[in-house]
Order: sequence, then C-alpha cells, then structure tokens
Amino acid sequence: MNKLFNLHNGEENKEKVLENVKNSISFSGSNFWILACAIMVASVGLNVNSTAVVIGAMLISPLMGPIVGAGFALGIYDFTLLRKSLKNLLISTLVGLIVSFLYFLISPFKEAQSEILARTAPNIYDVLIAFFGGLVGVIAVTRVEKGNPIPGVAIATALMPPLCTAGYGLATGNFGYFAGAMFLYTINCVFICIATFIIVKYLNYPAAGLVDNKKASSVRNWITAITLLMIIPSVYFAYRFIQQQRFYDKVSQFITTEFEDKGNAIVYRKTFYSTDPRRVELAFLTRRFTADQIAEENKKMADFGLENTKLIIRQDSAFLAKANKIQNNEAGNDAAKIAAELNAKIDRYTFNTENLYSEAKAIFPDLKSLSAAKQEILSDADSAAVIPVAIYESEKELPEAEKQKLRKWLQVRLKVDTLELYMRN
Repeated sequence: MNKLFNLHNGEENKEKVLENVKNSISFSGSNFWILACAIMVASVGLNVNSTAVVIGAMLISPLMGPIVGAGFALGIYDFTLLRKSLKNLLISTLVGLIVSFLYFLISPFKEAQSEILARTAPNIYDVLIAFFGGLVGVIAVTRVEKGNPIPGVAIATALMPPLCTAGYGLATGNFGYFAGAMFLYTINCVFICIATFIIVKYLNYPAAGLVDNKKASSVRNWITAITLLMIIPSVYFAYRFIQQQRFYDKVSQFITTEFEDKGNAIVYRKTFYSTDPRRVELAFLTRRFTADQIAEENKKMADFGLENTKLIIRQDSAFLAKANKIQNNEAGNDAAKIAAELNAKIDRYTFNTENLYSEAKAIFPDLKSLSAAKQEILSDADSAAVIPVAIYESEKELPEAEKQKLRKWLQVRLKVDTLELYMRN
C-alpha cells in the first residue's frame, strides 16, 4: 500500500522543480505574446460558440504558471516568490480582461452563446474540479516523466474562458455575467493554489528560510479563511442550481403527463423560475381551454410538487404574429429562438389552406365547411407519425364516388400522397 500511494516514487529533483516553477511565473517576451494570442483565440471561440477553439485556447494558455508558483511559495514560505507570483497573476488577469473587452467591444456579434453562459454561474462542482485538477497538475509538475496530465488539467480547470467571459460582460454592460465569470476564475485560481500548497507540504519541500511558528500559523489561517470564503457561496449556488433543475424536471413531468401523453401538440413552452410566483407558459396547436379547465390544471400542479407556480395557457390569436414581430425586430434572443421553433412546428402540423374552401365549394356545391391539418398519431412506437387529415361538413352525406373525388382533389391541392377524409357529424 505504501508503494501504491507513495508520491516520492518518480519524483523530480526538488531544486529543478522549483527552478522550472520560477521560470514559468514571468509574463514577458514569448509568454506575454502567447497569453495575448490565447486570449484572442478564447474570445473568438466563445463568440462563435466553438468548443474546439475554446479548448485550444486552454491548452496554449500560460496562466497556470503564476498560480502554481503562488502555491509553491506558500508551501515553502518564500514570500518574495509569492509577491512575484501574485504580481504576474494580476498582470495576466488585467491583460486578459483588456484584450477580451476590446475584442467583444468591436465584435458585431454580441449574443451570449452557451459557451459564455456556462461560465457565468459557478458552484461547488467547479470548486471540486479546480481542486482535484490542481492536484493532478502539481503532481505532474513534480514528476520526472511529466506524462499526459498537463493538457487535461489545462482543459479541466479552464482558466482562460471565464476570464474572457468577464471581458464579454464588461463589453456588453452585463455585470452579472462579469461577476459570475470572475468568481469562477477566482475559484479556479484559489483552489489550484491550495492543491499545490498541499502537495508541496506532503512532499516535504524545504522552507526557503527560517520560519517561525507564528508565521506558519498565519499562512494556514489565511488559506483556511480564503477556502471558506470561496466554498460557502459555491455551496449556496450549487443548492440553487439543484433546486432549479428539480423544478424543471417537475415541470417536464407535469407537461408530459397532463398534456403530451394525451395527444396535445404544444407549440410554445417557456418556464420562468426566478419570478414570484414561478410561471409556466404554454400554447397549443389546436386545443382550446376554458377558464375553469385552466384553473383545474393549476390545481393539479401541486400534485407534482409545483407549489407557488402558475400555469398560463396562451390562446390569443395575436400571439403568433407577436412572436414573429419580436423575431424580426430582434427584441430578444430567447424570443427569436421561440419564434423559430414555433414556425417549425406550424410547418409540421399545418397546410397553406388559403382559398381551399372556396375552391372546393366550386367543385362540390354541397360542402358547408372544410378544414385540413397534419395530425400526429401517438402509439407505443418510439416515433410518432404525422398524417394529413381533412374534415368536411355538407348538406347531406356525399356519395362514395364524390368522397373519393374530394380526397384525390385534396391530395393534389395539398401536395400529399395520402389523406384521411372524415365527415363532421
């Protein structure tokens, strides 16, 4: 067991490790250019929502150097090295903010993509990633054979993307994004540093000079205080994140059970978690609800654990036109996406029926009404089938030959291969 867990096996000479760490701290010459280029690459990757580009920026970023240097400095009580590490980390952070701010300021694309949004709400899981990623990184630094962990650590701890996201927040005036991204960046820096401190102490690196117990105790107290300062809000954010996900799961279960499993086609769906009361808005393709039915559905929400939540069913005819107007006037990214999804579902379930009845009436004078749509057929199969359906109303039931004639005419008129024809009673 000692051999299995012994970190001294394969350990690099301590003096050589310290020399490498000190050399990686400075941000001048090539390191400065590499940092600036990495920031630009990360900013472009976040802007165009390219995960591959963002990962590439993580791999070429030299930001780990001063953070690991600070951890080593704390571990060996070298306060000169600590000041130098923190100074260079501050410089690199400012450079990152300035370059990303300027990029997003002049970029014509200001939309917050998923790669940006993922760096604005840190929680306790990010603490765990930073800490254990930092452990792997410093263990690899102290080995003779560095192996493959270093690139993985650079990707996992992700220092560059949150820093560039903070620059995006500044450039767009969204200080909520700025604060969230800077908190994530701080979490990564602090816990990589703490992980480094722990490994340095475990491997018994010699102190840089004589250190009294009071100074050593002060270092430990500061580390403990900073750790708590990072962990407490992270736990709170993680709790909120879990509660929010549970709420969304309950909403999905409610909608599936009460509407989708009963064959109702939903063309609009939006959930508002942060409002009081929370809201779930739905719009249906064909079904219409009375006020009593909506009130009854609201009562059922409590059975699914959705207390303090209001169900709103949008049935106004102007809603679709409003959604399209919002999309055309770029009044919001979410509204544009909703309108696009809405239009796609309308295309899936409806026909262009302009002048359909008047044309059919000229051929079949007995018709009183005619409607056509695409109906989704639900079954035990994995996928639902959508078939064209036409419903007519006439003075008297059409003879079979007339029905076949009407069906064939509708197939040609609606450009479909098959069609189900029914008479409304």
